[in-house]
Amino acid sequence: MAAWKAEGIDYSKILYRPKSRKKEDIYCTVSQDHGIDKVFDKKLIDLSAPALKNGKTVRSEQYINNTNRTIGGMLSGEVCKLFGEQGLPEDSIYFKFNGVAGQSFAAFLAKGITFELEGFANDYVGKGISGGKVIIYPSKEAGYAAEKNILIGNTAFYGAIDGEAYVRGIAGERFCIRNSGLDAVVEGVGDHGCEYMTGGRVVVLGPTGRNFAAGMSGGIAYVYDKYSDLKEKCNLDMVELEKVTKKEEEVLLKMIKQHFKYTGSIVAKSIIEKFENEVRRFVKVMPTEYKRVLEERSLDEASDLAEVSDG
Repeated sequence: MAAWKAEGIDYSKILYRPKSRKKEDIYCTVSQDHGIDKVFDKKLIDLSAPALKNGKTVRSEQYINNTNRTIGGMLSGEVCKLFGEQGLPEDSIYFKFNGVAGQSFAAFLAKGITFELEGFANDYVGKGISGGKVIIYPSKEAGYAAEKNILIGNTAFYGAIDGEAYVRGIAGERFCIRNSGLDAVVEGVGDHGCEYMTGGRVVVLGPTGRNFAAGMSGGIAYVYDKYSDLKEKCNLDMVELEKVTKKEEEVLLKMIKQHFKYTGSIVAKSIIEKFENEVRRFVKVMPTEYKRVLEERSLDEASDLAEVSDG
C-alpha cells in the first residue's frame, strides 16, 4: 500500500518511454571496455608483488604524466584486501615518480606505501589517504623557487584519515579540507585552508589565503606567520590563535626536520638553523571546542591518577 500522500502523484512523465526511431537498445546489451586492465595502477600492483606476497621491500622509479589519475587507489585496495587496516610496515612499497601527476595522485594511499614525486601534481592529491606517505618537490632542473610557486592543485588531502605528507611548495585552495588524522607540512596554501578539519596536524611554512580554518572543529595547525597577517586571513568563528607551547615546539621541530629530510626544503633548513628565534613567528590555530575536550580529558586523567594514588 502506498502512503496516502503518494495516491495523487502522476508518474507518467517520469515513466514515459519515447519511441526509438532507429531501434536503438534502451538497456545494456553490449559489454563496455573501460580500459581498467591497462591503467598505471595495474603495473604498480605487479611491481609490488614481492611485498604483497612475500613481505619483501619494493622500490621502483617510474615516469608519470597527467593522464595517470587516482594513482595508488587500486594498489591500496590490494594492500587492504591482504593486510586489512593495519597495512604494511613503513616504506614497504616505495615508488619514486618523475613528471606531472594527474588528478587524485596517491588517493586513498594505504599504510606501508610511500609515493615520492619529483615534479608537480594536479588537484586532489592524497584524497582520502589512509596511512601512506606522500613526498612532493619540484624537479631538480626547475629554475623557480619552490616556496613561491604552486606545486600541487586544489583540495589536496581532502578527507585524509591518516598518514604523512611533505610538500615543498605552495598548495592551491582548500588544502586538507576535512582532514581527520593526517600530519602534513606545506610551504603555503590558498584560500580556505584546513576547512572543516577535524583532526591531524598541519604545518604551513608560508602564507595562507583568506578564510583559513573555516569550520575547523579539531586538529591543530601551526602557521609560520612571517608578516603577522594570519589574524586578518583566519576565520575565527571556531578557532583561537595562540602561542606555541614549549612541549609543542618539539613536535613542530620534528615535523619540519622530516620535511627537510624528505624534500630538501630551503625554507625548512632556514627555520631549523634559527629555530629558537623562528619559533616565535609560528601561530597555533586551535579549535575552541577541541581545546575544551582536551582540557576536560586532561582533568579526568588527573582525577583518575589521584584516585589511584589515594587507594
